[in-house]
Amino acid sequence: MSRFRLRLWRLSSERARLTSLYGGLLVLAGGVLIALVYSLVRSGLYSTISLAVTTAVPIGGGPRSPYALPTRQFAEAQPALPLQGQTFDAAKAHAATKMITTAAESAALSKLLTVSLISLAVFAVLSVALAWWMAGRVLRPVGVITSTARRLSGENLHERIKLKAPPGELKQLADTFDTMLDRIEQLVSAQQRFVANAAHELRTPLAVQRAAAEIGLADPDLDPERLARLRGKLIDVADDSEKLIDGLLLLSASDQGLERVGPIALDATAASVATALADQAGEHGVTVGTELRPLTVQGEAVLLGHLVHNLVSNAIRYNHPGGQVRVRVGADGLEVVNTGPEVPAAEVPELFEPFRRMQARRHGPGEGAGLGLSIVASIARAHGAVATAAANPGGGLTVRVAGFQPAGSRKPVSQRS
Repeated sequence: MSRFRLRLWRLSSERARLTSLYGGLLVLAGGVLIALVYSLVRSGLYSTISLAVTTAVPIGGGPRSPYALPTRQFAEAQPALPLQGQTFDAAKAHAATKMITTAAESAALSKLLTVSLISLAVFAVLSVALAWWMAGRVLRPVGVITSTARRLSGENLHERIKLKAPPGELKQLADTFDTMLDRIEQLVSAQQRFVANAAHELRTPLAVQRAAAEIGLADPDLDPERLARLRGKLIDVADDSEKLIDGLLLLSASDQGLERVGPIALDATAASVATALADQAGEHGVTVGTELRPLTVQGEAVLLGHLVHNLVSNAIRYNHPGGQVRVRVGADGLEVVNTGPEVPAAEVPELFEPFRRMQARRHGPGEGAGLGLSIVASIARAHGAVATAAANPGGGLTVRVAGFQPAGSRKPVSQRS
């Protein structure tokens, strides 16, 4: 209840400010209009009344009496005495005309002023009421956005404002808020999947180790050969766990940005990785070819090395005997193409998510943790680049990383805070 009152008070305070602004402007405009009308009426009222009096009560004949006072200034300058060539009766008529005109002017101006002030008071009340209503209409989308933002949590991120209003700043603000919620929902969902998958991936090797230790070592008459196999199994599982933890740490480090930035020869990095993985390629019966042109980019050497290593290692691992891997570096970036099993085009974008594999994990020797391409995408983002993949018609993948910042570029890449 207190939160609702606080929200209502905050909204009402903004509404009161807008009401004061709108109402004040309307009342000020009304006051200026009344003052202008009063001034214009007062400037010509005396001569109009004088003409009407002398015309209605003519003295000396004719539609316009010579005693008509054309202006107030002229009347005030005339003495109440007989003018030259006028009789005493004419002087009386002149004084009477002046007195009647002055009294009529005062009464008319007083009535005009009274009516104007009453009208201004009524107009002020109506202006405040109209301003209050108008401010409420203007602030209604803000209230909807505020209530939606307060209501959101991890369980109802699917809610959206969907403001129904004509195009304008508030409509654009609500649509931007909805777009931001879409991105937040995607990030939260991806983070939840990542945590669940990481927990599963770490729980499985731990369960294998525990089972091997409890069951395998429970036999007191364990022969040396079986003990050696058990030890080898525990070592393999420990190695897999270590690789998984290293992969998670690398993914976290790349998501945080770059620590040390400098010019890196990407072609030299690709050549070094291809040479280092030559033995692995030979074990799988895969040939690695390179097409390297000079390309110096702005980035971090260690992370770029991991990026190229993950791409080439994946291309070798997910291949078939006699297959090929082609590593190309050019002005447009890095490209790694491999042969291998066919990849459904619909599943290609999902390969960049953590722990996504084309086949279920068997926890066999040499099997990856499913973090290779997600680490590639994270490192690419940290360098301002974009990693994309496409399925080859005959099987395998083509992975491209483009958009690196050239060495010496003034455009900053992602930095760690």
